[in-house]
Parts: sequence; structure tokens; C-alpha cells
Amino acid sequence: MASRLRRILLTVLALCAAALLILGGWLYWGISHHPEISDYAKLAPPPPPSPPRLRATFLGVSTILFEDGETAILTDGFFTRPNPKELLLGKIAPNPEVVSQSLARAGITKLAAVIVCHSHYDHAMDAPLVALKTGAVVVGSSSTANIARGGDVPEDRIRTPSVGETLTFGKFKVTLLPSRHAPTGFATGEIAAPLRPPARASEYREGGSHAVLVEHGARTLLINASAGFAPGALAGRHAETVFLGVGQLGKQERTYVENYWREVVRAVGAKRVVAIHWDNFALPLDRPLQPIPQLFDDFTATMRFLADRGRAEGVDIRVPLAWQAFDPFSPR
Repeated sequence: MASRLRRILLTVLALCAAALLILGGWLYWGISHHPEISDYAKLAPPPPPSPPRLRATFLGVSTILFEDGETAILTDGFFTRPNPKELLLGKIAPNPEVVSQSLARAGITKLAAVIVCHSHYDHAMDAPLVALKTGAVVVGSSSTANIARGGDVPEDRIRTPSVGETLTFGKFKVTLLPSRHAPTGFATGEIAAPLRPPARASEYREGGSHAVLVEHGARTLLINASAGFAPGALAGRHAETVFLGVGQLGKQERTYVENYWREVVRAVGAKRVVAIHWDNFALPLDRPLQPIPQLFDDFTATMRFLADRGRAEGVDIRVPLAWQAFDPFSPR
């Protein structure tokens, strides 16, 4: 009897060990495996014309520089990109050296505004430091305003426009419109008091999300940083180009993805989609960007959907590379 029980116990232990090995292998594959962004090189946006008109430069996640030779504005301004160990085990803070090097590489010396789409760390954490280094005002929600206050941005350089209110910076007109975060459940809620770094990643609460409508003369574009939407919020608005957040879109149900396209891209009559927030933002910006690991997203599925929708509805689909300026409105 005792030997039989021992055999059963050994069998159970062996099965548990095998299951753990399989689970470990699956987790390792999911964390380390990602599509090759080089597979999408043909989808890189065309370079800006000469002499340049309005041009855009993608700087990872949903940080995008827009400049027209007279005025420059930046969405989010996230450059520090803490690694997984820092995110899981400690507190995070802007890295002044990394921010300075990134601004220099992008050719940014002066900004009129840093426009924060929502207040998670990968959008808002560096915004105060970027503003202080470039003379910009910080534009965003009341939660973003508290991040700016915690970063010592003067009160007269913090703007919290009401929904639908238009701010003017040179020839740029910027309007914050309702949106929602992708349904991840991460760090929801508001930031009710000044947030001074270092702080835990979870303390950078979403604070509500915005789509950012940018008008420049007769041209219009929309930045929807996260793969979420507020039904009907963009009705009656128009944008030729949509910078479309796609992070974790590949893990959503087909109905959600269809609704996202309808409520953001089709709603504004866009003829071009530039995919953003597709990169693994736990990797530093001085390395080539990689899509989010397979465990957390399915970039291949997302791009297949965008390609199919683009062909069916005559929408040009683009995937920008970091640091490369392009014309957001150029002919195909």
C-alpha cells in the first residue's frame, strides 16, 4: 500500500513538474516572441516634401512631434521607458539624461505645447520635464495637471481645457475630445493631488482619456492614443489622417475591433491611418522598436485587420518608424 501511494505521489509530482515546465516555456515564448517590425517596412509613411510643410515624427508609444517650421507641438512626450524590473519592484521617475538626449535627437529645442492624451505613466510621466526643458505648456486632464504640478511646472503653464474647447498654438488648433482607454483595467481613476516622482506606475492613474483633434489651416488629423473609444463622441468631426492607438487591440474580440474602427476611423472620414502605440515601451528608445510581446498583444492580427479594412474602404494604412519625419497628408 505504501509503495503504491509513493508511486502515485511521484506520478503527480512528475505531472506537476511537466505542467510547470510547459507553463514556463509558454510564458517565456510569450514574453520574448514578437513580430518583426521589418516585415512592415513597406508601410512606413512617405518622407516630408521639400520645402517641408507640416511634418510629423513618431517617437514611440503615442509621442508624436508636429512642426511646421514656425511652431512645434508634442503629444505625451514619454521618453524614459522604465524596464520591467523597475515597474514591478520599485518606483519610477523621469530620467533627465534620457529625456535630454531624446529631445536633442528629435531636434526639439522649443515646444509650444505638450498635449497629454491620458495620465498613465507611459503617456504623462515625462511631460512636466519636457515642458520645463522646452518652454511648453502642459495640456490635459485635471489628473495630468496634478502630474505637472508634481513636476514643478508653473501654474500658468498648465492648461485643462473643457471638452470641445479649442486651444491655438501658432497655426495649430488643438481640441480635446472624449475617448476611452483600451479595456485593460490598468490604473483607472483620477489623480486627485500633485503627484511627485518617484512614484509607482499604478499611481499614474488614467484620469480620463482624450482624442486630440489637430487642425492646421485646411488640414485635419486626429490622435487617438489608446485603443478605446467613446461611442458617438466623434460624430460630426472630420480628420484626413488618424494616428490610431493599436496597443492590445489584437487581444480584443472581433466585435470590439470592428466597433473601434467604426467609431474612430470611419466616423471622421479618414483616408489614412498611422498605427501608433504598437511598440514595447519597456525597451529603451536608443534600440530599434519592437512590437509589444505576443503574451500581451497580437500585432499580426491587428495589422491583418487594418490591411483588410484599408483595402475594403480605401484607407491608406501606415506604420511609422521612430525618429523619421514624414508628411501625414502626402498622396500615397
